[in-house]
Amino acid sequence: EVHLVESGGGLVQPGGSLRLSCAASGFSFSTNVMNWVRQAPGKGLEWVSSIVGSDEGTSYAPSVKDRFTISRDFAKNMLFLQMYSLKPEDTAVYYCAKDCRYASDYSLFCDYRGQGTQVTVSS
Repeated sequence: EVHLVESGGGLVQPGGSLRLSCAASGFSFSTNVMNWVRQAPGKGLEWVSSIVGSDEGTSYAPSVKDRFTISRDFAKNMLFLQMYSLKPEDTAVYYCAKDCRYASDYSLFCDYRGQGTQVTVSS
């Protein structure tokens, strides 16, 4: 059974930093594309970042590029998202996810997500 558990969220001032973690189990972590997605209040799921293999196979949404860094620890089956220069618009519940895809209406779906961790950026 796939199990994803996020942690590390919290309240931070604009310009601050946070590091999110995700503990993964129940599947082959090293051979799967892993994602961070987020959901702001009243909005749909938004893709944030993906990692294929190790750190060289990363991609980011334009809104977070150069501010967020995704990484993984194969030995510990852990996924991370280091977030710098946080903005109020980054406020959302962040999910570690796998098997994500877009529907015909461009909405994002992920077959597996954790329970999420709340990130609030506010002064």
